[in-house]
Amino acid sequence: DPFEELRVPRGAIELPLRVPIPPGFDAERLETWPVVEGRLEYVAGGLWFMPPCGDDQQDVAADLVAELGLWRRAHDDFIVGSNEAGMKLGDEVRAADAAVWRKADLGPRTGGLRRVAPVLAAEVAGRDDTVEMLQRKARWYLGHGVEVVWILVPKARSVLVVTNDGEVEHGPDDTIVAHPALPGLAPRVADLFRQLE
Repeated sequence: DPFEELRVPRGAIELPLRVPIPPGFDAERLETWPVVEGRLEYVAGGLWFMPPCGDDQQDVAADLVAELGLWRRAHDDFIVGSNEAGMKLGDEVRAADAAVWRKADLGPRTGGLRRVAPVLAAEVAGRDDTVEMLQRKARWYLGHGVEVVWILVPKARSVLVVTNDGEVEHGPDDTIVAHPALPGLAPRVADLFRQLE
């Protein structure tokens, strides 16, 4: 049985972990996705698992969403998504810790995955989500139409801003420079890590 539970030491596997695709799986229909304690994405024809995130990662994700939500209140023409914001871009399904879409780019609500690239995708590094993994994911986002990616690194209290022009690292005393497509979105880096103080 490919779905029989088996316990192995964390060091015995490489994350993300490819898991069997269940019968009847359709990446476009969320009700066909397996129910797991953790996170799943459908990339390169495979279903990939990551375990739940730890305290630093979840607290920083909450600070990130709070900052984006405050900005969004003054920018009604955008939508902020979080909680593994799901998107189907091309034939693949990814989920961001937070993302910002132009409201005008979105069609009617479907209760399913968004099918338009966000302007911003944001990811928080953690025990299992290394900066290197998230840099690869950032390149995927950019290749699928995302304009800017933020990678928040709790251990360094820094943010890597990734665009097609390259990467810029902002330290704890810096303010992120607003991307032209996101007017006024220029949080202080320290505010993105407020709960870690």
